[in-house]
Amino acid sequence: MRALTPLEARVLGVLVEKQATVPDTYPLSLNALVAGCNQKTAREPVIQATDAEVLTAVDGLKSLSLVFEGSGSRVTRYEHNAGRMLGAPSQSVALLAVLMLRGPQTAAELRANCERLHRFADVSSVEAFLDELATKATPRVVKLARSPGEREARWAQLLTGEPPVPTARETAPELEVLAQSVTAGEVAALKAEQARLAAEVARLRAQLERMAGELGITLD
Repeated sequence: MRALTPLEARVLGVLVEKQATVPDTYPLSLNALVAGCNQKTAREPVIQATDAEVLTAVDGLKSLSLVFEGSGSRVTRYEHNAGRMLGAPSQSVALLAVLMLRGPQTAAELRANCERLHRFADVSSVEAFLDELATKATPRVVKLARSPGEREARWAQLLTGEPPVPTARETAPELEVLAQSVTAGEVAALKAEQARLAAEVARLRAQLERMAGELGITLD
């Protein structure tokens, strides 16, 4: 299966999510699907896709048999076929959906964010399903290298291809903010203070050596 586009992944994630959270309105109409894609909560990044863009993404997913049109309604409705086409149980599909909707997350974050799609007993059960997805013949997730300052490694989905490698700026944003907040004047002031302290230490050292000499004490 080819890599999904970011919008195709968003559409697929929305269909999986809404099947679990709003079963009464599932399968979804185009309007509901667009609203789910453009939702401002539980989405990373927040987007503003048009009806035409979402329809194009739906057509792409239909060509991969990941989405199909429901029947029995005057309004065209869409439902996913992710579990069958990806060869994954519902628990794994829930994890993939949350990763597609919210981006890379730790196992603990995934457990919390999957609560409405599937209730995992503990973090270790989340990790077990992630490990299974990562070791498939065609891996569906990958464990990212732990970035500086992070306690736990995050997981990313591979349905849209390999995740970008974070740059040094992305892995240490606090250092960038700190560097931007220090002005040239502040640097000069710090250097001046350093020089003053060094001179003070030298003066005190000289006084100490003179007193030691008067007392006949040898300093190490």
